[in-house]
Amino acid sequence: MNFLPDNLKYLRQSQQMTQQDLADVLNLKRSLIGAYEEGRATPKILVIQQIAAHFNLTLDQFISSDLKAVGVGANGPVEKDLRVLSIVVDAQNNELIPIIPIKASAGYLNGFADPEYLGQLAAFNMPVPELSPGKTFRVFQIKGDSMLPVQPGSYVFCEFVETISAIKEGQTYVLITKDEGLVYKRVFLQGNRELRLQSDNSVYEPYTIDVETVLELWKADGVLSFNLPQPNHLEISRLSDILTEMKEEIRQLRKE
Repeated sequence: MNFLPDNLKYLRQSQQMTQQDLADVLNLKRSLIGAYEEGRATPKILVIQQIAAHFNLTLDQFISSDLKAVGVGANGPVEKDLRVLSIVVDAQNNELIPIIPIKASAGYLNGFADPEYLGQLAAFNMPVPELSPGKTFRVFQIKGDSMLPVQPGSYVFCEFVETISAIKEGQTYVLITKDEGLVYKRVFLQGNRELRLQSDNSVYEPYTIDVETVLELWKADGVLSFNLPQPNHLEISRLSDILTEMKEEIRQLRKE
């Protein structure tokens, strides 16, 4: 089915453009935009390519997908399928979970699409329901204190997300990006083409990135840490003083 007329009108309105606005962008007559939207005329292939490029869509998405039904272009980012993922399997062809420690993160950014590189990383299988078969997982070790109380050096167990539109706002994700490298943040949709990344540590300001810079997206499912939080010695000392005072009061009451 050809969704081009409805998609064109929907995308134009979602960006609050008039027919004349879009005609100016495409260097066309306004009447042609109206004819395309009403199905009275079909754009030439070059024009279709220009329109798809303007709205950051593939030709197949623009022509063959009902964009209004899936919410593309209005309330969320334009659909961006992430790359086909390389995986690691054991001798029985069971998928394993690779571990990407901090010292290997730079190498992962360069070799994330290389099966041979992934095969050199430590990998494991854990028979727990949270890491169920049929899904692809990675374990990323994080650095820095931007996501406290998750401690620096913690290992974040993550599930692969196939497309940007599957993001659940406010949840934590590990993102592999062209510009930022490997980051672990809470993610929020910001308009059609951007993501807002927010730290749990309020010292760090949130910032936005373009969805086109995202190479991989991983939803955080759990954390393993060997860096346990240290006790607050001042609070412990104060509690000790309070207990000592209480004991003394009890002793005096017994004497009376």
